[in-house]
Amino acid sequence: MATEVNESNFSQEVLLSNKPVLVDFWAHWCGPCKMLAPIMDEIAVEYEDKVKIYKVDTDKNMSLSTKFQITSIPCLILFKNGTAVQKIIGFKSKNEIKRIIDSMLINIV
Repeated sequence: MATEVNESNFSQEVLLSNKPVLVDFWAHWCGPCKMLAPIMDEIAVEYEDKVKIYKVDTDKNMSLSTKFQITSIPCLILFKNGTAVQKIIGFKSKNEIKRIIDSMLINIV
C-alpha cells in the first residue's frame, strides 16, 4: 500500500532513499486521484522490493507542491538518488505506470 509522506518526513523518506521512489501528489477532492489510488496501492505491493511508493496530499503539503511545481493532479514524480527524474501528469493506467517504472529500473546501474 502507498504510504503517506508529508513536509516533515519527505526528505528522509524520498530524497534520502536508497531505492527509487514514486510519489503520487493528490487531493481528496480530485476524482482522477481517487481512481488512481487503488492502482498505486497495487503497484506498491508489486514493486515493494524495488521501488518505494508514497503519496503526498497537496492540500496539506503546499510547500512540497510548490517546490515540485505541482500545477495539476494527479501528478506522479519518479525520484532516483534524491532527484526528480520524471513527472507524469494526469491519470494513467496501471500498465502505463509499470512501463515507466520498469524503464527507469533498467537504467539504474
